Amino acid sequence: MFSLTSPVQTPAHGWRAGPKLAALAGLTFVLFLPPAGWPALALALAVLSAAISTAWAWRILIPWARLLRPLWPFALLLVLWHGATRTPLEGAVVLARMMAAVGAANLMTMTTRLADLQALILWGLRPLAPVLPAKPLSLAIALMIRFIPVMAERAAQLSTAWSARSARRPHVRLIAPLLVSALDDADHVAEALRARGGAL
Repeated sequence: MFSLTSPVQTPAHGWRAGPKLAALAGLTFVLFLPPAGWPALALALAVLSAAISTAWAWRILIPWARLLRPLWPFALLLVLWHGATRTPLEGAVVLARMMAAVGAANLMTMTTRLADLQALILWGLRPLAPVLPAKPLSLAIALMIRFIPVMAERAAQLSTAWSARSARRPHVRLIAPLLVSALDDADHVAEALRARGGAL
């Protein structure tokens, strides 16, 4: 497994996870405040430009840009829909907001260690300790975050293998092997946790 955290050390790696997450939440809230129009588009493009400039200054622009690749199907749908409905400005606002919010979130994730995120989740769940098992839940959330790039890479590998054997598009045919692969990985992780005394 590998993490979303960038191996390239940046100034933000030393910042606490709590303030970074709070700043991201505040930025996302402000990003969606203006009604759809030119001011909203300008704000979203400004946030996106700031994220690009920050990623470039911190020498993580290429891996940061790779994390935006899953957005292209949504971008295509937005272009087609707003082109058909003749609402290009609204579509541009939605697309710019989406890319700015995800880009800012990627910066936060790439500069925050998984252990710090897990500690923050554990701290946030502490008031619910009498009702919810905080430690296993925080571990489950952390593992889910860590598995996201793993499953994305696995899906890309399966798609490449399919393309090498068939000219047809795989579509839903990859769901079954991807699900089996995820269950197999989960079984291995569970065995590793049991060998180390469990999640508690």
